Amino acid sequence: MAGIGLLIAGFAADPTGQIHSSVLVAFGECMTFAGSLLGIDYHYKNKH
Repeated sequence: MAGIGLLIAGFAADPTGQIHSSVLVAFGECMTFAGSLLGIDYHYKNKH
């Protein structure tokens, strides 16, 4: 939860309109992790 809070702070911090590449990398990693969890969950829910 703290990491997600820091990502949000990274989007809101100065300079406005410029997002640092480290924030974009961290956001991408979070989305990849969430997608993998959802994919694994979907796979095992629909396994026959």
